[in-house]
Amino acid sequence: MNPITAIIVDDEISNLKGLQKKMANLFPEINIIATHQKPEEAILDIEKKQPDILFLDVEMPRIDGFELLSKLRNINFQVIFVTAFSEYAIEAFKKCAVGYILKPIDDDDLIKAVHKAKENIELKLENKKNVNLLQFILEANSNANKLIIPTIKGVSFIPQKEVIHVEGFDGYTKIHLIDKTEIVSSYNIGKYEKMMSKLFYKCHKSHIINLEKVRHFENEGYIILENKKRVPVSKTKRKEFIDLCSQ
Repeated sequence: MNPITAIIVDDEISNLKGLQKKMANLFPEINIIATHQKPEEAILDIEKKQPDILFLDVEMPRIDGFELLSKLRNINFQVIFVTAFSEYAIEAFKKCAVGYILKPIDDDDLIKAVHKAKENIELKLENKKNVNLLQFILEANSNANKLIIPTIKGVSFIPQKEVIHVEGFDGYTKIHLIDKTEIVSSYNIGKYEKMMSKLFYKCHKSHIINLEKVRHFENEGYIILENKKRVPVSKTKRKEFIDLCSQ
């Protein structure tokens, strides 16, 4: 049997190096053929090298672990998720993924996950779990019952019906809630646009609004929301917006 190969993707260098060191100590027979901090570069390398195992950080800026997987054309390898959040989609991992490891990484958890991956590889099992995982991700994003919002303190899970307005600025996003709370996320507004249900409308390149929270439209091109916020509407979208609200 050919040597088992692996790729590690984690945006934090200390975590990446720490996992690489643990793998060298616990599984010297597994060849770590690449490590990546930038998910954009990892996508190309994974496609090219097709490792047997992918260690994938879930919480990364710009492209998170789920989105990285969805961008791959083929998933012919075992996926082991690495996450700092014990409640963050753990049920999905249990049902669909080979394994998951919580940060800080425990040796016993790592050994268990890798042994399971090796077993699947040696038995040449088809990766039906990975297919199920992708389907779960796509369905979760399309249904969009909640927004997953990474913040400095952790991750917030907010029902979309509680969101009034999503505002982009300097590559970040501010989420305005009905209770007047504001949450700043490291995701850009483009990522939230993909998550939002049909309840929401992108009226401007920097603004997405909850159509149910619209209270007034000003002729000069501004929307007044339930929270008194005044939001601009792009000239090219004013007619479309009026038509939507008139339905």
